[in-house]
Amino acid sequence: MDDEAVGRALELAEESFIASCGPGGQNVNKVATAVQLRLDVFALRLEPAVFQRLKTLAGSRMTASGEIVLTARKFRTQEANREDARARLAELIEQALVEPKKRAKTRLNRVGKVERLKSKKARGAVKATRGRVEW
Repeated sequence: MDDEAVGRALELAEESFIASCGPGGQNVNKVATAVQLRLDVFALRLEPAVFQRLKTLAGSRMTASGEIVLTARKFRTQEANREDARARLAELIEQALVEPKKRAKTRLNRVGKVERLKSKKARGAVKATRGRVEW
């Protein structure tokens, strides 16, 4: 399901090229090399738990209308920025698809509890003997 969801997401994503900032001289002013990737999350039809994880992971990159907007302007070429944006989107969706492990409570037996309390008392005694020395 992982590859299927990621593949479907990359198919549904809309790309637009915008002017980038930073170094590049006159080329920056002439060529739109930055890529803005938009994906409507509702079109993916994800399970509610996966959707919530994706929403949390996306954070401010997700709009109120349920679109994830990624902007890639790290590289000087459109193609490199396109690959960067697609890779970041795929990674985001793959992370959301992984279900976190449930934490198992630690179980302490009676002997372990007594030992722990004994060590706490000993540590408290050490700390209690500290302080000013009166002659």
